[in-house]
Amino acid sequence: MSERPPFTIQRYFAGLTETTFEAELGIVDPPLVDYVADLLVRFVRSDVVNRIRGLSGRPLLTVNEMTAEAAVRLGSARRALYRQIGDFTLFWAGVYPEALRQGTGEPRDQFADYCQQGKRSYHLASQTEATPDDDLSDEVLERLSNRFELCCYGLREIRRHWEEGADFNGPSASLLL
Repeated sequence: MSERPPFTIQRYFAGLTETTFEAELGIVDPPLVDYVADLLVRFVRSDVVNRIRGLSGRPLLTVNEMTAEAAVRLGSARRALYRQIGDFTLFWAGVYPEALRQGTGEPRDQFADYCQQGKRSYHLASQTEATPDDDLSDEVLERLSNRFELCCYGLREIRRHWEEGADFNGPSASLLL
């Protein structure tokens, strides 16, 4: 009898992302799919979600604060910050869009703003020079920008799947084999 490989959150999100993007949405783009799966793994930790700090050392918690900070950074620091803004907006617009529709007078505007800022940020990151150790290509960043709304939809579908299999014995659990 063969042993089942150990459960890891990385394998879980990789399986959900690959199945959702490739089988359901028809997006066969391994670097993009891997990036989205990695984003989910990274954002499990709240300190990663809010890791950007201003010059004063205070965490930057809004997209407007992060965007203003990115405008004054240079080189690879600017690229990293624009990439983080793209990740932050993609995560919230894709996984928890309802959070963007609460507590504002114009709920659709905040969701639309996140999508617009995410697309813009990934595009600007792709146009900023990378350091030699930057493992993400300009092309993947540009595809994240161009396919932002589709990635948001894919993330909503991933959330739906994990909610259906939240006990890890549901339909999603088979992806871990």
